[in-house]
Amino acid sequence: MAIVKSFANGSFYQPSAFLMMGIPGLEALHHWISIPFCALYFIALLGNCMILFIIKKTQSLHEPMYYLLSMLAVADLGLALCTLPTTLGIFWFNIRRIGFDACLAQMYFIHILSLIESSVLLAMAFDRFIAISHPLRYPSILTKMTVIKIGLAIILRSMLSLLPVPFLLKRLTYCKKTELSHSFCFHPDIMNLACADIKVNIFYGMIILLSTVGMDFIFIVLSYALIVKTVISLATKDECLKTLNTCVSHICAVLIFFIPMIGLSMIHRFGKNIPPLVNTLVAYTYLIIPPALNPIIYSIKSSHIRGALLRALRRKS
Repeated sequence: MAIVKSFANGSFYQPSAFLMMGIPGLEALHHWISIPFCALYFIALLGNCMILFIIKKTQSLHEPMYYLLSMLAVADLGLALCTLPTTLGIFWFNIRRIGFDACLAQMYFIHILSLIESSVLLAMAFDRFIAISHPLRYPSILTKMTVIKIGLAIILRSMLSLLPVPFLLKRLTYCKKTELSHSFCFHPDIMNLACADIKVNIFYGMIILLSTVGMDFIFIVLSYALIVKTVISLATKDECLKTLNTCVSHICAVLIFFIPMIGLSMIHRFGKNIPPLVNTLVAYTYLIIPPALNPIIYSIKSSHIRGALLRALRRKS
């Protein structure tokens, strides 16, 4: 049941549950739409597990670059697993209801994992910068212990910066409308259902977005500006292309993560007149496409991973 408390100046209303949304206007086709979604989730789960398995079992891949790739795979696995139950629950069984506290928990983990992915992409950009601009100092700068410290710092930064968000939502009183815009819980989506002053929520959300994801993206761009500067100084065109080729997979991962994430944030804050279908498609692109594509990109572009995978398959056969 919904929580209702009376106060001198009114009442505090907190719904017992929210109702999630599938793809607006295409509800009759949800069973068919679930087929490509299942394929994407399967690719995301299998691909990222494969990346983790290959890196763990291949001694030559026990290097900083691949440790960071392991962190990226774990974050992608988490994002896929966070949204899989509610998304397929709607498509298969039309289960739209999610408890208030469960919704806040899902939202918290989605945003934590997104922030972890952003931070790992920044760490990978730093790894590429050191490897290209200071190759002789690379082993001494990015040691195993340094990578562990980076990983712990990323997790602590994500958890602590987002810790107040569920409590800021919990303190709000809500309107009778409880329908969300997505098949998962997203901070701006929940916040906009409140019948209270949400200036603090908006301000805190904006500060966190700019100081974490925003700063990560700026430093990634700066890293690549310095990488390009180093590459231009190389003697031949072939050397330039060979060096830049080591960055292609990371650049693809950055683009497929940041573009839909920034787009979704802008839609929720400024896109009041954008059709719901566009909002939904951008949200799915942000949360499902990167976990599915990242393993494919790195398997294709990384000769070391590709070689280790082929050797593993030969052993199996």
